[in-house]
Amino acid sequence: MSNFLSSLSKTVHASLALAIILFVGMFFQNEGIAFDTLFWSWLFRYIHVLVAIMWIGLLWYFNFVQIPNMAKIPDEQKPAIGKVIAPAALFYFRWAAAFTVLSGLILAWLNGYLHDAMTFSIGSGIPKHTAIGIGMWLGIIMAFNVWFVIWPNQKRALGIVETDPETKAKSAKTAMLFSRTNTLLSLPMLLTMVAAQNIY
Repeated sequence: MSNFLSSLSKTVHASLALAIILFVGMFFQNEGIAFDTLFWSWLFRYIHVLVAIMWIGLLWYFNFVQIPNMAKIPDEQKPAIGKVIAPAALFYFRWAAAFTVLSGLILAWLNGYLHDAMTFSIGSGIPKHTAIGIGMWLGIIMAFNVWFVIWPNQKRALGIVETDPETKAKSAKTAMLFSRTNTLLSLPMLLTMVAAQNIY
């Protein structure tokens, strides 16, 4: 068992297999699976939650674990963070952000509230759509920060893109400040997403 769990790939594939078994079991105990809008809405909500957990989890990892503890790491050990751990974490971080936004937009379209949410339900006056729209816009702003501010600055700060020491230090600070901005926006964003499920 330890050999099996030592492999991330095997563990993730087994987790996926268990999820599929549970899914099939739950849907076939009723009338079977109908590949209708309800099915696709369910599937994209599941994908949306999965990638959002990866995204916000890594955001909080950077802000609650990595950044506050970097000063405690001896200088000779810091390259391991900058050359190995941070680039790997940033890969999952930025793609999870992109897929969170994409799956969220598809989900809103499937459920018929994309326009109302993106325009804060102007004209329709549906509080649920306004709440989810606020969350969607916060998520879009956060994803924009990830791709167009944090990632380009992190590439310079980590030495993935060569630059002078002054630019490197400035880029590290910019990336940190925008990461903190996303942390600031994360709780309101999550609040509106969750609250929208209980507003009519």
